[in-house]
Amino acid sequence: MSTEDLGRRIGDLMPVVKDELADLVAITSVADPRQYPPEECERAARWVVQKFADVGFSDTRLEKTADGSLAVVGSRSCSRAGAPTVLLYAHYDVQPPLDDDAWRTPPFELTEVDGRWYGRGTADCKGNIVMHLAALRALGDRLPVNLKLVVEGSEEQGTGGLESFVVDNPDLLRADAILVCDTGNAAVGEPAATVSLRGMVNVVVTVEANASEIHSGMFGGAAPDALAALVAMLATLRDDHGDTTVTGLDNTGRWHGAPYPAEQFAEDAGVLDGVSLLGSGSVSDMLWARPAVTILGIDCPPVVGSAAAVVPKAAARLNLRIPPGITPEVAQPALVEHLRGAAPWGVHVTVEVEATGSPFEADTDGPAYRALADAMQEAYGRPMTRLGQGGSIPLCNVFEETYPEAEIILIGVEEPQALIHAPNESVDPREIERMALTEALFLQRYATSRP
Repeated sequence: MSTEDLGRRIGDLMPVVKDELADLVAITSVADPRQYPPEECERAARWVVQKFADVGFSDTRLEKTADGSLAVVGSRSCSRAGAPTVLLYAHYDVQPPLDDDAWRTPPFELTEVDGRWYGRGTADCKGNIVMHLAALRALGDRLPVNLKLVVEGSEEQGTGGLESFVVDNPDLLRADAILVCDTGNAAVGEPAATVSLRGMVNVVVTVEANASEIHSGMFGGAAPDALAALVAMLATLRDDHGDTTVTGLDNTGRWHGAPYPAEQFAEDAGVLDGVSLLGSGSVSDMLWARPAVTILGIDCPPVVGSAAAVVPKAAARLNLRIPPGITPEVAQPALVEHLRGAAPWGVHVTVEVEATGSPFEADTDGPAYRALADAMQEAYGRPMTRLGQGGSIPLCNVFEETYPEAEIILIGVEEPQALIHAPNESVDPREIERMALTEALFLQRYATSRP
């Protein structure tokens, strides 16, 4: 089928896409029973089952994973002998809305504002689910490859349900190419594949100095202050340029893919006027090629209600992102030892490791990547770029280890304006339309590109 015919079909489908995304966004599928009923996740999962059954996945079903979440799995075969197999991935669970008052529109009601569709999950990742459906409907019965499907239900919680499911059921999802549709483009209308993901190490560091609070007038000045000690320790994690300075971790890496212009980054990140960007490298270097530590939270007395007392105990939660080339096996002990070595005055320090994840770097030399580049060029009218992403997707490493011969491709409908994980998440419907065309063209081209 020609690009023009596919594009016309997908364009005609966009009202259906909008209605389906509205239905899916209205389901409060936050995979945390402390916040939302677990029945909502099951409702979203069953919605996905039915929709993919409607486009020819005859064996689509729910599989319970190790963390209790439900994954949608299924397959659809084509009649072409020797056709390759492509696995389509997305997730139906979403982040909680956070501060409802910060939303300009209801978080679980798809609302169109200035051409964008707002609502939790519109981009991450329910927009990719409806994108898959649009691509498959456009192709109709002319499916040139075998397809497998997995749509998980706990990706945002990071509890590893699907990761263990893949390891325990390797043949179920085995494929020649895997489309992980949970990333996106450099900007609206600028097509990209994500080829690099940072790993991470999350820790909680606790500092103790005294048995209890003591009067700051009677004891302050000689008594060790746990909060001051913690502040001093945290200050050693970055230098005056803003470079992360964990002892033993290289912070001089360079990014060799598409650049991220500093002015665009500042606008995308909402950096205030007069505030400098961090680091001695380019924005791309800092995001995708170097370690980066973030202080996620601090336990200490709040300003309102605090007393004139020396703080005896304080803690901080830290997130260290690591680029390809640095493993968590190296980064974790480096961070722990750095914190211990930076502690002043002999204060007692404990470091609890919450979670670790490995970085990922895609192999981009195979026929699937070539077919994707061709498809994006046709769908967008401009060449595909290659981006890194600061976030971590541990599932990619599991796919890589379980299916070493498969090409793993990260694409999707997100872009910086989407504000994923934040209030006022949105998607540009043109990205859904063009990515659906990209996927349909990719499936056609990949079917004939393999030797």
